[in-house]
Amino acid sequence: MLLRTLSPLAFAFGLAAGSVAMAQGLLPPADVTRGQGATQAPATQAQAQAPGAPLPPKKPAPPAQATGPRPLPPAPAPDGRAQRATVDRVNAYYNSIQSLTGTFTQVDPDGSRRTGDFYMQKPGRVRFEYDAPSPIELIANGQSVAVRDRSLNTQDITPLDQTPLRFLLSERIDLANDPHVTGVYQDDHFVSVAIEEKVPMIGTYRLLILFDAKDYTLKQWIVTDPQGYDTQVSIANLKPNGRQDPKLFVINFERMLQ
Repeated sequence: MLLRTLSPLAFAFGLAAGSVAMAQGLLPPADVTRGQGATQAPATQAQAQAPGAPLPPKKPAPPAQATGPRPLPPAPAPDGRAQRATVDRVNAYYNSIQSLTGTFTQVDPDGSRRTGDFYMQKPGRVRFEYDAPSPIELIANGQSVAVRDRSLNTQDITPLDQTPLRFLLSERIDLANDPHVTGVYQDDHFVSVAIEEKVPMIGTYRLLILFDAKDYTLKQWIVTDPQGYDTQVSIANLKPNGRQDPKLFVINFERMLQ
């Protein structure tokens, strides 16, 4: 059943239920606007040179500057690609994060918005709790990803290493050498990492991860599914490296037997 094949991937990395419903014929194509979930901005020269990379969303206003001096980030190369020093700084920041909590806002391809809280513990563990009225709950326990729909009393399980979610949950990243990274780009506001992930029997997902250009904190990601529809997830109120309750990442596999 296509829904049960796609839904763990869909919710695991911010893909919308609308895309899954449309793929099953539950939602006519006219009701979902391609790329509407991530408000599109004209492609920069750098993005145009990134083969297959999705366009980033309209950029929010830059955050207010903290008082006191701050070292300037390395300037981008003439083609918009990030300097190696910037790539190394993003690596260093993200590899220093072992746990992360915060809030998220998800914009689906049809323009609908979802909010909630998330809890992450490297490697491989995360929990997304969607606010009501969404019935969805997602848990990754290090090996598997479970997507539970409380209203339908269903639960789908997918191996974590078969989902794009595994990239953000890796204990360490190496943007300069990861074969899935198709480019790292830089402007005044963001360092953008373009990634392609091929999922067997489903197709190619494209992922654009945005880090703040000043302090390299994770800000947002955009997933383009194999049908070409974008879903945008923005995160806020981040608290890094706090203690996490291991029970947050426990999957109840008995639900599969009910």
